[in-house]
Amino acid sequence: MNYAVSRNANLMPLGTPVVAKFGGTSVADFDAMNRSADIVLSNSDVRLVVLSASAGITNLLVELAEGQDAERRVYLLDEIRRIQTAIIDRLNKPDVIRDEIDRMLENIGMLSDAASLATSTALTDELVSHGELMSTLLFVEIIRQRNVPVEWFDVRKVMRTNDRFGRAEPDTDLLSEQVIQQLQPRLQEALVITQGFIGCEGKGRTTTLGRGGSDYTAALLAEALSAARVDIWTDVPGIYTTDPRLVPGAKRIDRIAFEEAAEMATFGAKVLHPATLLPAVRRGIPVFVGSSKDPSAGGTLVCSTTDNPPLFRALALRRKQTLVTLHSLSMLHSRGFLAEVFGILARHNISVDLITTSEVSIALTLDTTGSTSSSDSLLTTSLLTELSSLCRVEVEENLALIALIGNKLSQACGVGKEVFGVLDPFNIRMICYGASSYNLCFLVPGSDADQVIKTLHRNLFE
Repeated sequence: MNYAVSRNANLMPLGTPVVAKFGGTSVADFDAMNRSADIVLSNSDVRLVVLSASAGITNLLVELAEGQDAERRVYLLDEIRRIQTAIIDRLNKPDVIRDEIDRMLENIGMLSDAASLATSTALTDELVSHGELMSTLLFVEIIRQRNVPVEWFDVRKVMRTNDRFGRAEPDTDLLSEQVIQQLQPRLQEALVITQGFIGCEGKGRTTTLGRGGSDYTAALLAEALSAARVDIWTDVPGIYTTDPRLVPGAKRIDRIAFEEAAEMATFGAKVLHPATLLPAVRRGIPVFVGSSKDPSAGGTLVCSTTDNPPLFRALALRRKQTLVTLHSLSMLHSRGFLAEVFGILARHNISVDLITTSEVSIALTLDTTGSTSSSDSLLTTSLLTELSSLCRVEVEENLALIALIGNKLSQACGVGKEVFGVLDPFNIRMICYGASSYNLCFLVPGSDADQVIKTLHRNLFE
């Protein structure tokens, strides 16, 4: 895949479009945005660009949404202004965009004042959405400087969701309909820049798809457009056997099957958002992952199938896991106990991740990462009270989930010995194996996570 730069000012006639998504580090500042613009303009098939907020902006907005005192609000707002102004100051014609960004900052100020009086998930989503709105406005100006026909598009016109603020679910049928009507015709006329991560519910209020949801946005729009490919540009050149920042010896995977990549994403590989691949899989759209800092370094292509898939493919790590153990003698030989437990969890909007059972107890994990709202709110007093009326409840926090991703793991001999034989020094809290032939998962104390990953990677991949 060649990403040599050619700054053609004229757009080619529209064939099957490629959707390009750039993460926060790829639009962090003026230089990063220009590198991303080079990538976009080097490939005439790229007609739709989906952006995250500039690196650091979302965290500042989330903090404002939590309700801060006046002094802290001023500091956070100044930090946001500083990051965005540094980009504006280097534009050829900064005045028009400066006025627009100032209006956005004024709005952020008013919303953060409101949050200091009373917080809400709806207010959080409204506030946090400004990160993507600002980065896309700035990127449009950078493309415009290259004399390329470009248009800013508000994704909320097409990304219709439910009202589960912080982790909203898109209505894919309505999305598809709106994309064909409102977005597709614009791609004929110009390069279109839009926002990842944000949407709009039935009453017109802004929603967000959860942290990292920009990847999901790109894949959903690609599905609706029947795109040729989704290119995800991040700060690492592809998907590795584990996080290369943690293990320098990690190796890049050049081609990986959808199922393997989906398992990696689900179990914490930060290169992809867990739900990203679902729309791509539904339509068989390949996903390319590369580095915007070094596009010539190549990357990973996620596609339907690969030749000779290995037994062990990669290791993924997910921190901040909570283990809930439920003990009850009435479980013994009884029917319906699990149904009752899951009924309670469903009423409290809790999604169970992993589960193991014995005669008189159930252990299950809750994933407390992913939402823009506070993770601590998952285990509410009302939920614990309702569970306690049914059984004895134990809660362990700050655990880490290690997932070994592979192929036909449940049919292979000796996997247990190869994995756990080198983990004698560590306390393994829970093991899930056999439900999927693509993964083997277990929990360890959070403080041991890095060392477990390093030990396993050395044994299985190096």
